[in-house]
Amino acid sequence: MTDAAVAALRAAGCVFAEDEAALLRAEAQDDQHLQLLLAERVAGRPLEQVVGWAELEGVRVRMSPGVFVPRRRSALLVRLATAAVRTGHERVVDLCCGSGALGAVLLTRHPHLDLHAADLDPAATACARSNLPPERVHDGDLYDALPHHLRGSVDVLVVNAPYVPSGAIATMPSEARDHEHHLALDGGADGLDVQRRVIASAPTWLAPGGLTVVETGRAQADTTAALMRSAGLEPRQHRAADVDGCAVSGRQV
Repeated sequence: MTDAAVAALRAAGCVFAEDEAALLRAEAQDDQHLQLLLAERVAGRPLEQVVGWAELEGVRVRMSPGVFVPRRRSALLVRLATAAVRTGHERVVDLCCGSGALGAVLLTRHPHLDLHAADLDPAATACARSNLPPERVHDGDLYDALPHHLRGSVDVLVVNAPYVPSGAIATMPSEARDHEHHLALDGGADGLDVQRRVIASAPTWLAPGGLTVVETGRAQADTTAALMRSAGLEPRQHRAADVDGCAVSGRQV
């Protein structure tokens, strides 16, 4: 069955067919279950959604159908947020949290963080509650989802908001385009509609000296930094050598 699975995956365009076949075999309860998993993957569903988990920075998180799959490039966000943690008891908000992967990595490294997460997509928050303390995951549109007492007290705001321009959605790989909710992908005409709202209100929620870290596209980084500057934050652009990621951080002054 393994050879047949590799052949089927390779025919479906999976670059790492051997590795994927081995993973599906390891996750399958029996041959019938393996056939079901293989059929889902061959049909184009992301591997992480098929097996029910994804890994980011060595931390495994549960995944659900339709929920944004954490990419390796988001490791840069986690590293920047981790570097901002000094005492291990900081108040951190994972906004546009998706599966809660960013928050889960941060909590693994610093279990005593006062961490909250929020997302507008009910499927995402349901998934996040399986990866984070469920009472700390909030449903709603950006800051409207957060408890009022967090206002003005957030030490680190980490945000992977959608930043794909609407017109570019159709050109994305089918794994994302067809199997992840567009709410997590579509950033409006230039990709920055959600970022504008996040950054404009960030100073209201940050503690003095608090940090906002936002993932963005390389071609958008200058605009993201300008948005931070206009909001009164001190921006800095970041690129990692080992991951294809780009982020902009802005500190409250």
